[in-house]
Amino acid sequence: MKKIIAILSVLLCTSAFADDDTPQSPRISLFSTTVDWEAVTGLSLAQYRGHFTGRNKSLLKNGLILYYLDSFPCYGEADSVRVWISPFGDAVGPLRLVCIYPPREIKFAYRNAPQDAEQAESTGLLTCPVSGDYELHIDLSKCERGPDWKKFQR
Repeated sequence: MKKIIAILSVLLCTSAFADDDTPQSPRISLFSTTVDWEAVTGLSLAQYRGHFTGRNKSLLKNGLILYYLDSFPCYGEADSVRVWISPFGDAVGPLRLVCIYPPREIKFAYRNAPQDAEQAESTGLLTCPVSGDYELHIDLSKCERGPDWKKFQR
C-alpha cells in the first residue's frame, strides 16, 4: 500500500512540474440540467406532443429533418426528438417533449433530406411558434430560418 501511495505521489508531482508547452484545450463537460427543473421551479413536469401543420414549399423541398433543441421550459424525450417532414407536410416520427409549462416557441436544427437519409450535419436553426396545451401545434408556414451554423464559427 505504501508503494502505491509513493508511486502516485511521484506521478502527481512530476505532472505538476512538467514543462509542457503544448496548449491545453479546456475540457467541455456536457450534462443535462433538466432533472433539476422541478426542484428549481417547484412546478411539475408533464409530457407534451408536437403536431406539425402548415406547408412551406421552400422549407420542405425533398423533405425536412428536424432535431428538437432542448430549451427551457422543455426537453425532448431521447427517442422522439428527430422528425422527418415530407414535401407534403406529413410528419414521420413523434415529437414528445417533457415541459414545465407549454412552450410558445421552440427551436430545431434542420436540414433538407429524404426520409431515409443518414444522420449528418444539419444546416442551421429553425425557430417555430407553438400553440396549444398538451397537444402542441407547430405551423411550419410560420417558422423562421435562423442563421446557418457556419455563421456561429469564430
